[in-house]
Amino acid sequence: MNTKTLILFDVDGTLTESRKVIKQNMVDTLKKLKTIDNIDIGIVGGSNLKKQKEQLTEEHLKLFKYVFSENGLVAFKNDELFHKMSIVKHVGDENLKKLINTSLRYMSTLDIPVKRGTFVEFRNGMVNLCPVGRSCTQEERDEFFEFDNKNKVREKMVEYLSEELKDLGLSFSIGGQISIDVFPKGWDKTYCLQFVSDDYDRILFFGDRTIKGGNDYEIFNHELTYGYAVNSPEVTIKLLQEKFGL
Repeated sequence: MNTKTLILFDVDGTLTESRKVIKQNMVDTLKKLKTIDNIDIGIVGGSNLKKQKEQLTEEHLKLFKYVFSENGLVAFKNDELFHKMSIVKHVGDENLKKLINTSLRYMSTLDIPVKRGTFVEFRNGMVNLCPVGRSCTQEERDEFFEFDNKNKVREKMVEYLSEELKDLGLSFSIGGQISIDVFPKGWDKTYCLQFVSDDYDRILFFGDRTIKGGNDYEIFNHELTYGYAVNSPEVTIKLLQEKFGL
């Protein structure tokens, strides 16, 4: 009997370079993967659907049976929305105000190379915090990422907020190059597994932020998944070629 397999992919740093558009070699690899019997593919990312469409394009997003936006809090199967959860209803406006005010005060004290606009981005299932500002250019994004790797800006911010807001029941997770995702505990990427665990014999996950504190850590280490750590789309392609003979 053939094993029914679901392969879930992170987006940034796994299928694409951070915030960039998917390349043709990855598209070709995914198309080959889909021809194998008893294999379905999906994505699970912290970004909303709009950003996922920008990176994967609307056309190539249709390659995936499952599209889990915002860690699966907004979930699609075969291009149809089947689940949506709101952080406002779960956490409440008073706690959200406390989170945003505390985060803005902390970010106002940071001495980093540049600061631009949109330091807090409200999404359906989470709040995204960005010390450099999401309106930064790609060059400024790369500059901050290098600075952050050396100075642990986001890591220190997560430690501070986790302690300062420990009574709110929130998780703080470093994702991509420039930001931190904030969501209720249990609303990490493992949230999506409830929708697929009964339908597959095994679930594989490919992601780049798999160390503790990264937004792939929980699903990478979950008992229901077989995790593969990557650090670029090229490594993802190489592992898929080796494992599936593509």
